[in-house]
Amino acid sequence: MSTVQKQPTLVVLQLTGGNDALNTIVPYGDGLYYDNRRTVRIPEEEVLPIDNRFGFHPAMRAIKPFWDEGKMAIIAGVGYPNPNYSHFRSMDIWYTCEPDKIATDGWLGKAVREIDPRAENVLTAVNFGRGLPRALSLAGVPVASVAQLDSYGLLTSLSSVSQRQSALEVFSCLYDDGWNDQGLSPTETLEPARSGDEVLRYTGQTGLDAQKGADILRTALGKYHSDVHYPKNPIAENLKGIAQVKLAGLGTRVFYTSHGTFDTHATQLPTHAKLWQEVSEGIAAFFEDLHAHDAADDVMLLIWSEFGRRVKDNGAGTDHGAGSVALILGEHVKGGMYSEYPSLKQSDLTLGNLKYNVDFRSTYATILDRWMQIEAEPIVNGKFEEFAIV
Repeated sequence: MSTVQKQPTLVVLQLTGGNDALNTIVPYGDGLYYDNRRTVRIPEEEVLPIDNRFGFHPAMRAIKPFWDEGKMAIIAGVGYPNPNYSHFRSMDIWYTCEPDKIATDGWLGKAVREIDPRAENVLTAVNFGRGLPRALSLAGVPVASVAQLDSYGLLTSLSSVSQRQSALEVFSCLYDDGWNDQGLSPTETLEPARSGDEVLRYTGQTGLDAQKGADILRTALGKYHSDVHYPKNPIAENLKGIAQVKLAGLGTRVFYTSHGTFDTHATQLPTHAKLWQEVSEGIAAFFEDLHAHDAADDVMLLIWSEFGRRVKDNGAGTDHGAGSVALILGEHVKGGMYSEYPSLKQSDLTLGNLKYNVDFRSTYATILDRWMQIEAEPIVNGKFEEFAIV
């Protein structure tokens, strides 16, 4: 399928491992930053200034023009009550909007269901990366997950569409409750569906959806022509893939990808700089590509990480903390810092960590309500303050 009508599109970039907020949006005007960061610090002369208090990490030079042009929103001190310092638990909280209980339904999965309630387009959501982030997980919501666009697909040794379709139909039947251990055909089933059959049917449908999505996605490569140079690194390649699918007009409204690891317990200075340079240069190329094809004005990019890092460094890196930072970029974003930067005073810290100033669900609610035009409350599980970023 193909669609030419422009609709608001969301690209989510997760910085896995816990990005150091203090060395991302650097409070270089606060002496307490340098008191706590004896080693893992950004010298004042290297900071890319926002004003006389804050500035960007120097490796973020490629995306600073978004700020200069008023197209970047900074959400400082983003987090949730009673922060969890486990990567897996904190990511699940961000994925499901459930800080107080274990949940499995992803916030973006719910959003995709609102966009396409009948699952008519198997490419409404596309993830670039291995596996499927829980943020996109929801029963009945198809999501294509692509490691590499040029080699993506199922049963690629079968050359014809009809051969692959026949094979996938057999695969689906194997997982249908009509086939049972008595060797009966679907119309001869004597028993009601046993426990777990719903999951098996879902698995069969997932296979069919995946093949259909793969066949459609492969058409994106042939439609893509660009003179924009993307850097040779994984996140830039993923963003190029997102651009290819976006520009193919396949109706995708939600894209997801990730980069890392930002879990910088040691060798943070070179590692963090390298990661942010890759992210920044990849984003710059991505938006340059969209602009060249008159396709940037309906795209918003959210950058987030599951938590921040400890205020005081450990001599070589930083340990798990709280009070992260989120960035939102796009042509229709009203730039600015939309929350108070957390205090570095010892009396204001919790276990040596920044206190969060804004709930991450406010960020999601803002994007859903104001950009995607989707009612946020049932997705983020409550009503949260929204920012006038659009």
